[in-house]
Amino acid sequence: MKKLYIALAVAVFALTISVQAQHQKEVLLVGVFHFNNPGADLTKLETFDVMSKKSQQELELITDHIKKFKPTKIFVEWEYNDQLGLDTLYNLYLKDTYFDYVRQKFPKNAFYAQNEIFQLGFRAGKKAGLPKIHAIDCPMDWRYDSLQIAIKKAGQTDLQATIDKQIKEFGELTSGLMKKLTLTQMLLEENKASMRNINLGFYITLLNKGGALDDFTGADVVNAWYRRNLHMYSLVQKLTEANDERVMVIVGAGHAAVFKHFIDLDANYKVVELEEVLKK
Repeated sequence: MKKLYIALAVAVFALTISVQAQHQKEVLLVGVFHFNNPGADLTKLETFDVMSKKSQQELELITDHIKKFKPTKIFVEWEYNDQLGLDTLYNLYLKDTYFDYVRQKFPKNAFYAQNEIFQLGFRAGKKAGLPKIHAIDCPMDWRYDSLQIAIKKAGQTDLQATIDKQIKEFGELTSGLMKKLTLTQMLLEENKASMRNINLGFYITLLNKGGALDDFTGADVVNAWYRRNLHMYSLVQKLTEANDERVMVIVGAGHAAVFKHFIDLDANYKVVELEEVLKK
């Protein structure tokens, strides 16, 4: 009888997943290099001029296509506990006074003029007629310096060399692409499966095994990265309502790699790639 109950439970679960899959919400997942290049990531990149005439024209065309996708919510990498601050800026953007405001308020801070939240997220939101852009970032303490200390203490010199080599090579690869590709081409490149796999694999292949046999600093660092992304994805799930058939997520490419993994496992959602939207 116990086996029968288990079999019935499995069958009901499978049926539920099947029904959910028929009504999956579409998530336009866009992983980006940070347009204002603050230099906060491990990988140091060349500066890409998103304010150039060519890039601005491309952003207009990209967001025209996103308008056709008809997202009902857009999520961006802004701290979720400062939604009010994001609302204030977006309301200025809707009134066409945003860039005058930030030029006066933050004359030496390129973030507010160049970051993808404003250049891509705000632009797409206004064209889609959205009254709000949603903040989902959950910054956490990411102790990479502690990992390096643990690796040194464990005598894992080969591991540290491999980590440094991969960071350097990935930075050179991305910087090289920035020098020869347009903004649109760069965004498509950042969202290729191969690039996401490099991003995601770095944590598991290398960082996770950092530390001595009884020292799990590496796993703790990877856990902190996953935890941050799980919190962010949880906000997407909670803020997406029943009538939201299509939403958009704009995050750093590293976050997008993890999000793709989450969405592929989530019976309620499916990823729509930027490449698909630009073809329509």
